[in-house]
Amino acid sequence: MTIAAKAPEDVAAIGIDFGTTNSVVALAHHDGHVTTRSFPTHAGPVDAYRSALMFWREGRPPATAIRHASGPDALHMAIDMTSEHRFLQSLKTHLSSRAFQDTRLFGKLYSLEDLISVFLSDLTAGLDGLDKLSLISGRPVVFAGDRPDEELALSRLTAAYAAGGMASVDYAYEPLGAAYWYARNLTRAETMLVADFGGGTSDFSVMRFEPGGDAGRLKAIPLSHAGVGVAGDSFDYRIIEHAVSPRLGKDSRYRSFDKWLPVPAHYHAAFAQWHRLSLMKSRETMTELKALIRDSEDPAKLEDLLAVIEYDLGYALYRAVSAAKIALSSADEALLSFNEMGVTIEATIKRSDFDRWIADDVNAIEGALDEALARAGTAPEAIEAVFMTGGTSHVPSVRALFDRRFGPARIHVGDAFRSVASGLALIALDRHQAAISA
Repeated sequence: MTIAAKAPEDVAAIGIDFGTTNSVVALAHHDGHVTTRSFPTHAGPVDAYRSALMFWREGRPPATAIRHASGPDALHMAIDMTSEHRFLQSLKTHLSSRAFQDTRLFGKLYSLEDLISVFLSDLTAGLDGLDKLSLISGRPVVFAGDRPDEELALSRLTAAYAAGGMASVDYAYEPLGAAYWYARNLTRAETMLVADFGGGTSDFSVMRFEPGGDAGRLKAIPLSHAGVGVAGDSFDYRIIEHAVSPRLGKDSRYRSFDKWLPVPAHYHAAFAQWHRLSLMKSRETMTELKALIRDSEDPAKLEDLLAVIEYDLGYALYRAVSAAKIALSSADEALLSFNEMGVTIEATIKRSDFDRWIADDVNAIEGALDEALARAGTAPEAIEAVFMTGGTSHVPSVRALFDRRFGPARIHVGDAFRSVASGLALIALDRHQAAISA
């Protein structure tokens, strides 16, 4: 069930799943039922609000105004807009990194907290009384990044919520939210493993649920948590690395004086995280690429790379890669087809090749799974149910891993978009009711 505008008066709590790729808002009512917020799009209403921003400039210099759109509107406008603009996505991935402090958009400096607060304000626009509701935001078990700084990530996220009018925000692990949603109808105690696959992280929780606790509320006993910064975006990058980047000049050479040198790897490494593409659109980067093109042994490929950056084709490329990845969930091969602004990339991808490309990523996911079980002191056979949520749960090699470890009969796959936010709203409702009865 969805809602479209203001929070009804009987809403007691709110859960927000601020995701790398999509974000969802869920409202818990006093009687215990949960509704998810619906957002209008040109293709019809959706519950998953794309975690994206687009900025552009209106008017003639010097009296220009910076405008922005977010979510579905940002996507729709980015696809069709031909004038200068900046499309930003996956902002959540930057939270734990000190490398991203701010960026300049059309002459105005924005910190990461500024950008996320703009997005969160749009995500919750029209919902009254946010400062009075019990509000829980999800957070990954392990933030994305090579050396994630958890304290920095949470302080930035809290500041962004406050700037968006939500000063009283609490946090819960995202897999805990998914587990709550699954366990709401349990009639007996159960030990559960929750696997929550997002765009940037794969998170695992081992939980013990006991129904009929205080005031009839579900009792949730966390036994362990573990996570790894490998998920859907990592699988996308493997396709980029093997099927796209070589067509954009990866491993090509350029002449420097009397030597042939490889094109610097950092241009193509940016594809490892979609959000970095939009940040490459700087005068310095464009100047460097144009110099490389002049001295390249294969200038056409680097010209295509320049076009991807200059014309903000990152999202269109992301859609093509994602479509191929999804197709590989049910087919032995898929066609990756991309044709934008004169850049044409077509490649047939075999699932056997894709499985080989992501093998190390799947091993990292299994390592985090083993860590969660070890911390809980729980053997795989003691897990009574496995609840999986997120698009990566449908990748055949990932599903095969869980089938092998736990058996298909114990595995339940939840709604990829609503489960986490709805469970977070239920946790917020329980905390609200416990505070009232205390």
